Amino acid sequence: MRNKLKEILLEKSVISGREFKLASGKTSDFYVDARVTTLWPEGAYLCGKIFLEMLQDFKVDAVGGYSIGADPIVSAIAVLSFMDNKPIPAFIIRKEEKSHGTGKVIEGNFPAGGRVAIFDDVVTSGGSILRGAKQVEAQGGTVEVIMGVIDREDGGREKIEAAGYKFLSIFTRKDLL
Repeated sequence: MRNKLKEILLEKSVISGREFKLASGKTSDFYVDARVTTLWPEGAYLCGKIFLEMLQDFKVDAVGGYSIGADPIVSAIAVLSFMDNKPIPAFIIRKEEKSHGTGKVIEGNFPAGGRVAIFDDVVTSGGSILRGAKQVEAQGGTVEVIMGVIDREDGGREKIEAAGYKFLSIFTRKDLL
């Protein structure tokens, strides 16, 4: 499964040979538009299956992450977990609190007081996923683990672990070079 997911990432998502500005503000000649893969039917399936396997070592009540990068990932996990008769609900963390309706910063099936896993497609500096973890904790949740499709090996893992969280990724930058 990992080999097939790697093939899809290399075919659809990995771009090199020119300069890209990253969410962290840094520039790089290596860019991964992972959403092209996580929104592709087979890519979504493979991410969901692989992450479900990785989650077996953790007890979580829900899976979530920042919208947009985590949306297809946590949706795939939720659907596949249901198909395995072990349903894990999903939630999405907004980048900003909603200014209308319920005003929630966390949407979906967030279990107050629950244990959760937080996901992202690409982890660079770890800044956004750490903000998401703090938002989960502010709402009464406990972050059991943080996972990413790709660790860009740009300091994110170290920041996440220094903040006291477990971090796992399916691939690292080196795997995709």
